[in-house]
Amino acid sequence: MRSTQLSMDTLDRAQERFIDTLNQMDMTQANTMPKPIIKSVTWLIWHTARMLDLQISELNGSAPLWTSEGWNDKFSLDLPDDTQDYKHTPEEAAKVVVSDKQLLVNYLDAAVKLTKTYLGQVEDDELEEIIDESWTPAVTRQARIVSSIDDAAMHSGQAVYTRRLVIGK
Repeated sequence: MRSTQLSMDTLDRAQERFIDTLNQMDMTQANTMPKPIIKSVTWLIWHTARMLDLQISELNGSAPLWTSEGWNDKFSLDLPDDTQDYKHTPEEAAKVVVSDKQLLVNYLDAAVKLTKTYLGQVEDDELEEIIDESWTPAVTRQARIVSSIDDAAMHSGQAVYTRRLVIGK
C-alpha cells in the first residue's frame, strides 16, 4: 500500500459525510449559520473544497481550480478571489450563500479529485521535502498534506453538528 492511501481513504470519508449532510438539507437550511460563530454547512463545504484546491495546487505547481476552471465565476460570491477564508469573520462567512446544491458538490468533487490525483503521484521521498520555512518547525510536504486532510475531516464533522443544530437531526 502506498503511504498516501490512508490520506485518500480519510478524504473519501470526509467527502461522503459532507454529501450525506448536504443531502439531508435544503439550500436555505444549508446556508444557515445557526449562531454567529458557527459557520453554515455551505461555508464548511465551500471552504474545504477551496482549501484543498489552494493547498494542493500550490504543492503540484498548478493554478488553483477556483480561478483556472472558473469556479469563482460560477459561485459569484461577494468576496475577493484571494479571500483568506480560514480567517473569515461571521459577516464574511455569511456571504457564502449558494443556491445550487450541485454546484457546491461539483466544486468539492473537483478539489477531492485534484487532491487524490496528487496523492497518487507524489513519491514517498518527496514527502519529507521542506516546503515552507516560515513556520517553526519548517513545514514538510507531508505535514501540509496531513493538515489539509485533517481540516477536511474536522469540517465534515462540523457540518454534521451544524445540520443537527439547524434541522434537529
